[in-house]
Amino acid sequence: MKFNVATEAEVLSAQNSDVYFQRSLSFLKNKKFNDDVIAEVTVSSFENPWITFTGLDDVLTLLEGHVRELYAIPEGTIIPYRDYRGIPVPFLSIHGRYRDFGEHETSLLGFICQSSGISTLSSKVKIAAGEKPVYSFGIRRMNPFIAPMIDRAAYIGGADGVSGIKSGKILGLEPVGTMPHAISLLLGDEEAWKAVAAGTKKGPVTVLIDTYDDEKFAAIKAAKLLPNLDFIRLDTPASRRGNFASIIREVRWELDLRGHERVRIMVSGGLKEADIMELSEAGADAFGVGTSIASGKTVDFSMDIVQIANKPKTKKGKLSGAKHVLRCEECGLVEVLPVSRVDDQCQCGGKLKDIMVQYIKDGNIIKRERPADARARALDFLKKYYSKTSI
Repeated sequence: MKFNVATEAEVLSAQNSDVYFQRSLSFLKNKKFNDDVIAEVTVSSFENPWITFTGLDDVLTLLEGHVRELYAIPEGTIIPYRDYRGIPVPFLSIHGRYRDFGEHETSLLGFICQSSGISTLSSKVKIAAGEKPVYSFGIRRMNPFIAPMIDRAAYIGGADGVSGIKSGKILGLEPVGTMPHAISLLLGDEEAWKAVAAGTKKGPVTVLIDTYDDEKFAAIKAAKLLPNLDFIRLDTPASRRGNFASIIREVRWELDLRGHERVRIMVSGGLKEADIMELSEAGADAFGVGTSIASGKTVDFSMDIVQIANKPKTKKGKLSGAKHVLRCEECGLVEVLPVSRVDDQCQCGGKLKDIMVQYIKDGNIIKRERPADARARALDFLKKYYSKTSI
């Protein structure tokens, strides 16, 4: 019995693509034409004014040997999908023979559409949380075969840790986890808490306290029982939650009153971006965010030919010709210009810099980036250009 998923070999051989690409190339097989093209990947519309771009690393693996050159906006770049004049930003620029890469369009777009949606939502959650840690707990809500992609996108977007074992290996991180309700159900709360505290070798000691008891009284009990306790975790079901912020305030008050100021509060359980700021202000110190990050709205990227045989040419509704993507190092303004035009002066007086980077040359990958570096880029953009007021 096999799982209903495509293998890596099937993706690389375009067996996982929409059939009309393969059919179209077969129609062209015996035709004489020049298919030396430049194709660009852009976004027509998105519910958020900016995108945290990810998924490029998989695109490079997909297209190596199939395209001559590939330029792209680096992963972890947070950028409006249109420039200040409304011109669509090209996230990728692909140079090569269409017959060599056209059938890979389905997988190419799939790699960046879903990943960028997840990383964008992760960035928005991180904005709301500020300096407090956010952990990606959403892989249980999605197909397990894409769990590492989900955690990678969430991490680059701003999540401080991930729960997946395989994800941690890929990212070079120790995966983050607390305890399931099942341990308390099997052992009882106190024995379960002791087992977790004794068994935690790396990272903070964190116990889940709301399997049976009222959150306040369970928090006090756990803090008295475990001298090395770092976090209590509240995962209260929505049906019993009432005003979650008020519960957090109450727990914080009672712990502090009894001298347990060092014990911090982690919250999880169906949290959405809009919840984070309120719960943070109420006293939550860390957030486990699952479904809302993992199911971040897909970005509708599309790929279009913009140049054929060195001549600008594209379909209606798109802008022909290869382009630069320039960004001001001072104010962050983004401007898209034809490659034939050189302009390094921003309206604010700062310098415009081309942010497109070459990743494939003569069919070979010449550059890859570490997820940690892409994440650092995203966090830098968040600090420079975005804040809680821009959500």
